Amino acid sequence: MTEHIDKTAIRDAATVIVLRDRTTRPRVLMGQRGARAAFMPNKFVFPGGAVDRADATVPLVRPLPALCASRLAEDADAALVPALAAAAVRELWEETGQVLGEPGAWPGEVPTGWLDFAGSGHRPTADALQFVFRAITPPGRPRRFDARFFLVDAEALCSDPDDFSGAEDELSHLQWIAIDEIRHYDLPFITEVVLAEIAARAADDNPPESVPFFRNDDEESLFLRLHGRRTKG
Repeated sequence: MTEHIDKTAIRDAATVIVLRDRTTRPRVLMGQRGARAAFMPNKFVFPGGAVDRADATVPLVRPLPALCASRLAEDADAALVPALAAAAVRELWEETGQVLGEPGAWPGEVPTGWLDFAGSGHRPTADALQFVFRAITPPGRPRRFDARFFLVDAEALCSDPDDFSGAEDELSHLQWIAIDEIRHYDLPFITEVVLAEIAARAADDNPPESVPFFRNDDEESLFLRLHGRRTKG
């Protein structure tokens, strides 16, 4: 469902980096945006998009790991954290047809925008998502997002990773691209930066020591690190 939005506002968004064959020849799932897209036309990107109002009401079977939630809450509203996780699951489903969830019936009424996901016979899970990057679109762009990037291993998908038949048409040429060949594709700058981070730690499935944050506002651009609160166990 399309929401009426202020195109000049910075919208919270979630992006999903699905990683496959991480211990051999790592590949990531990407698609190409349309030539007429207002934001990043023709670019190859990860699946993702803005948080919808209904995402805050989605009952996640399993929430984000505590460290990821803590880092997401730095310089942000803690109440937004579950909505960001839900948005990541929803956008992955909508743009690729891939399911991050488990089989089961939804309790109560299905929120707006989640009918197709629920119709697949699954409920969403977020515990396999790992928060790895955050970036705010610089001023002057036709759309601006405060995007949180989540990494997830393809083995966590509850779907065939090579079946994109359930995807909507926002991304074309969906494919698994080897990280060592990705330089041949037309990528946004921030995607190149994120991929460098992923490539450097592809074989390590532990949370990073800190999460890079490119913060762009009207006065200055800052490179920060989000640490969160680590817990024992």
